[in-house]
Amino acid sequence: MRWTALLLAGLTTTPALSATVLQCVPYARIVSGVQIYGDALTWWDQAENHYRRGHMPRKGAVLAFRPAGPMVLGHVAVVSKVLDERRVLIRHANWSVPGAIEEDVLALDVSDEGDWSEVRVWHSPTNRMGARSNPTFGFIYPDKPQLREFRPDPALGDSMRFASMTIARDDPEQETAPARKVASQPRLAMDMAALRYADATPSGRSLRDIIADVKRDAALR
Repeated sequence: MRWTALLLAGLTTTPALSATVLQCVPYARIVSGVQIYGDALTWWDQAENHYRRGHMPRKGAVLAFRPAGPMVLGHVAVVSKVLDERRVLIRHANWSVPGAIEEDVLALDVSDEGDWSEVRVWHSPTNRMGARSNPTFGFIYPDKPQLREFRPDPALGDSMRFASMTIARDDPEQETAPARKVASQPRLAMDMAALRYADATPSGRSLRDIIADVKRDAALR
């Protein structure tokens, strides 16, 4: 039962809409300093005439995701490090597990044009890159790029630190999407409290949906 629940949690990336957990918007606003409010899907348009926008990653920039599938309100994440043209590390909340904070996890540009219009993001419950390709608007650049510390605030909803990055040298597992390899690969040290949360989270997905996701994930590896 435990592994079934973990599989269900690992194959779905569904940011929660509940106000009782930390959302991606206040987290990204605090960490980046970009003073935009409202749902993530509105950030790109709101940034016009207030912040510069573009399609090249920079440290401190906010990556704005388009609404897609279950991600009906979009998503925002903050670039913490640029590894190369196709790889960045990001910090974001409410992605792999409702309310969870993930710091310095990998995001890959998988777009045909190399313009970061389609990305894949590290999925902590499965400890691998997410199988889903996620469309984005682009990057919003703050006036003074700086990564700010996030301190849990009950007023923003419950949160947990699901994972943080450590570096593994000479990792044999390589992703094919980036233009070139980098010397280091991020690995995550998972918080077991998050796994207990995943075990307790019910899922309404059918067995057919699970099998389809497993096959799709296998084809991408």
